[in-house]
Amino acid sequence: MKTTKTSPNIPIIFEDNHLLVIDKPAGVLSQEDHTGDPDVLNLCKAYIKKEYNKPGNVYLGLVHRLDRPVSGVMVLAKTSKAASRLSYQIRKRTMKKTYWALVHGMAPVYGEHVHFLDKDNRTNTVKAYSKPKGKAKESRLKFITIKQNANFSVVEVDLITGRPHQIRVQFAKEGTPLWGDHKYGNPEESQGKDIALRAVKLELEHPTLKELMTFKAPKPTGQPWNKFEY
Repeated sequence: MKTTKTSPNIPIIFEDNHLLVIDKPAGVLSQEDHTGDPDVLNLCKAYIKKEYNKPGNVYLGLVHRLDRPVSGVMVLAKTSKAASRLSYQIRKRTMKKTYWALVHGMAPVYGEHVHFLDKDNRTNTVKAYSKPKGKAKESRLKFITIKQNANFSVVEVDLITGRPHQIRVQFAKEGTPLWGDHKYGNPEESQGKDIALRAVKLELEHPTLKELMTFKAPKPTGQPWNKFEY
């Protein structure tokens, strides 16, 4: 598989004149912040600049994000037209995002979580409420359970809305927090570990070809996913 040849290195799932689809590594920021740590946007800009000998600033649109501890499929726009059309799909909820999560406890075979989420930007945390409250936004996801043992469940999640920390906070609210999530799970159990959440599939309409395209990331491996066989 082609990669960005940056540090950290990022696998490239698909690329053409309009799209750059990557497999974001866990622990890498989607966009730069106060830490100054490496981020997807600048790493991919550096890749394009070097790969195609681009002079000056490189355009690359960040149309959606994955939380820092989360890995998997992420699309960036190489043109402003693509960025606008992809953003429109996100607003209209026609871009489909599918995740795998490993959660504590026995999740139902299938279900739908509906909560109202309110983000505190000062602490970068989200609270979930069962009923409408203040400015909290309705948040929905559907899931099926793929694997289960006495302590954990692997669930496949289809996001209906795309709120900050949505999967993490909604499953925690239902008593099945994600493995390794120190914000919404058990802080002592999860120190120094990645979150067991991976974006495994992204479906979108190509911004110029108008064709439905599906991009997949390899199934997660290693700790804690190796508790199960797929």
